[in-house]
Amino acid sequence: MKHLLKLEDWSTEEITRTLNLADQLKYEQKHGIAHKLLEGKTLGMIFEKSSTRTRVSFEVGMTQLGGYPLFLSSNDLQIGRGEPVEDTARVLSRFVDAIMIRTFAQSEVEALAQYGSIPIINGLTDYCHPCQVLADLMTIRECKGKLEGLKMCFIGDGNNMLNSLAVGALKTGMSFSAACPDGYFPPEHIMEFGKQFGDKFEIVNDPMEAAKNADVIYTDVWASMGQEEEKKAREAVFAGVYQVNKALMAVTNDECMVLHCLPAHRGEEITAEVFEEHADEIFEEAENRLHAQKAVLVECLLDRKDAAAPDAVSRMS
Repeated sequence: MKHLLKLEDWSTEEITRTLNLADQLKYEQKHGIAHKLLEGKTLGMIFEKSSTRTRVSFEVGMTQLGGYPLFLSSNDLQIGRGEPVEDTARVLSRFVDAIMIRTFAQSEVEALAQYGSIPIINGLTDYCHPCQVLADLMTIRECKGKLEGLKMCFIGDGNNMLNSLAVGALKTGMSFSAACPDGYFPPEHIMEFGKQFGDKFEIVNDPMEAAKNADVIYTDVWASMGQEEEKKAREAVFAGVYQVNKALMAVTNDECMVLHCLPAHRGEEITAEVFEEHADEIFEEAENRLHAQKAVLVECLLDRKDAAAPDAVSRMS
């Protein structure tokens, strides 16, 4: 049984295999080639945080794979009324074939995996966003033809996006830099993870220093979901400095990409001008949530020993 709880748990080989499968599934979807690899499977989707891309991409993706997606908000489940997550895990494990959860605490995702008996997929927590980063890596590889040797730079808060981007970039041979204000650096274990890669990992205060010679610039909102009460205080720290704008782009490499996990606040973390100049890349990135997550679903749900699905097995070998 395989989970996607955080990218730290996956090897470079597993990440690459998933990206390769995502490329193939995207090709097949674009050319009208059906791939009902998960026919008869049911995905329970727990949402304790609101969503556009995560819900639609998982729901459509599971349907395209021939399975059935079941939307479950916290208002629909007893977990919203205090049922322990370990009990929810054991009950749902008897009804569905996998769970995707979008929630606040990483510990809740880990508990589902500990107490359940089915694959668990992290659709976002306050700690990390692995599905988004797989789509990001897919997009970079599509546009650049490779990942190894490129430099990714993140501008902004040391949040769940930075945590997963750093891991995903470094594991696939990219270098990773970030610019964050004091007090908004990523957690210590991400810093320790990055230090294993020597000068390929760097966190600084100055966005211009971090962005120098970057091949990919990435940013996110200054205040994530659950931080709304901090919005004004964060604006006072980030505004005027931690923004992707023309001046920042001037120090990057030629043909530098700009990515954003969305939703974007134009005029805050990114100017409208830069966003629109790179809109094709950003919305390709958004579309790739569908294809990357379909690959994750297949990777986690498909039994490679299943003789009834030889085509699917061969794709993943």
